[in-house]
Amino acid sequence: MKNYKPIIYLLSFITVVFSGCQKRENADPKYIAELNEWHTQRVSRLKAKTGWLNLAGLYWLKQGENTFGSGQDNDIIFPQGKSPEKMGSFLLTDTLVTIKVIDEVEVKSNGEKITEMELRSDITDSPTILAHNSLSWFIVQRDEKIGIRLRDYEADLVKSFTGIDRFPVDSNWQIKAKFIPFEEDSFIEIPNVLGQITKVKAPGKVVFNIDGKEYSLIPSGGTESLFFVFADGTSGKETYGAGRFLYIPGPDENNNVILDFNKSYNPPCAFTKFATCPLPPKENYLKVDITAGEKKFGDGHH
Repeated sequence: MKNYKPIIYLLSFITVVFSGCQKRENADPKYIAELNEWHTQRVSRLKAKTGWLNLAGLYWLKQGENTFGSGQDNDIIFPQGKSPEKMGSFLLTDTLVTIKVIDEVEVKSNGEKITEMELRSDITDSPTILAHNSLSWFIVQRDEKIGIRLRDYEADLVKSFTGIDRFPVDSNWQIKAKFIPFEEDSFIEIPNVLGQITKVKAPGKVVFNIDGKEYSLIPSGGTESLFFVFADGTSGKETYGAGRFLYIPGPDENNNVILDFNKSYNPPCAFTKFATCPLPPKENYLKVDITAGEKKFGDGHH
């Protein structure tokens, strides 16, 4: 009979070594539970009707008439099997969009059938939302570009989505940092996936240390809460190539903040090609691996 003991010992050794290489959660159980709840709520928001997983199209309008429907001869082609071949047209005049719907096609606004109306965009307080069966759409405006963002509430991704891989929760990534206000009004240039660059107000910078080396990030917006778009050494490898987002509470009376990189999360473009995400400004490229927060989802986009 053959002696299988050496093989068993080898397999046991490999199992022990492999298990030792796996990173485990390194935080208080209460904090781990808090992060898990945060992730659960994030998944719920992504799957909601106003979430990012149901996006089914993004169509930029040209000046003048833009026909739409599922037929291939339309200017804007809606998903086949979800809409009639001919539905009507969008008329773009400068920045004003008007929809005209074919009489026999049912398109609703606030539950009421419409045939023609002016559409408010998403830069207003109350954008016009239109619906046909499982489809819903509204106007998006990105600087000079105006388009239609389409949702499908029965999208396959909504049904199949269960969550996003994350690095193990590690309290070492809750980093004490200092917010340093800028003395004068300052702005930061934020690029986006469309190639546009927007100047937004930058209230200051956050300075922190990792392994004895100093780094900084510049948030955009106000100071009540600080929002960062950043990239790091994991970007394009373990994490989404176009960077991640992070929100933290604003500074206290001594300008202290906590950078909780465990809550770093993917931008919408990681899930869909129909989003128009901001990209990290050049000031927010960190030359260090931030092995915390969400990892990349699928193949990503853009």
